[in-house]
Amino acid sequence: MSILDSLHISIADQQLYGFTAGQLVLRLPVSTALNGAGEQNGSNRTPRGLHQVRAKIGAGLPLGAVLRGRRWTGETWNADLHAQFPGRDWILSRILWLSGCEPGINRLGAVDTFRRYIYLHGTPDSEPMGAPLSHGCIRLRNADVLELFDRVPFHCPVKIDEAACPQWATADLC
Repeated sequence: MSILDSLHISIADQQLYGFTAGQLVLRLPVSTALNGAGEQNGSNRTPRGLHQVRAKIGAGLPLGAVLRGRRWTGETWNADLHAQFPGRDWILSRILWLSGCEPGINRLGAVDTFRRYIYLHGTPDSEPMGAPLSHGCIRLRNADVLELFDRVPFHCPVKIDEAACPQWATADLC
């Protein structure tokens, strides 16, 4: 299993593409924001542009660990817990916390991705992938975020854009 040196998230494809030495080695379904793309604080939109992984949270936690305020609550997600808290935006298993790299676009001021708490994170397996339903973050299957967490180094570049990537959507993985 290779370490990834860059990620590309296509909002149009609802896919995360992972690269090592310029070769596509990973493709995962995601769920970006229900409200679409946008950088404004409070917009509940997925920010575009170049980002980096600034923090990795949750190493060693169990699959489905419930995270609130970037800390484990001691709970593990299950259907009963879900029923107790309907409407909660579940952040599960791991967090890859993004920081924007482009001042005025996704960094600093009212467009700061890091201060907006934009993550790649796990979500209940009952939630659909491939459809924009998040509050701004990029949701992944719990098993997928565990794999990604171990393969992504700190400061790994993450490009998020609205363009479809047909050349990667069906390409063979290296």
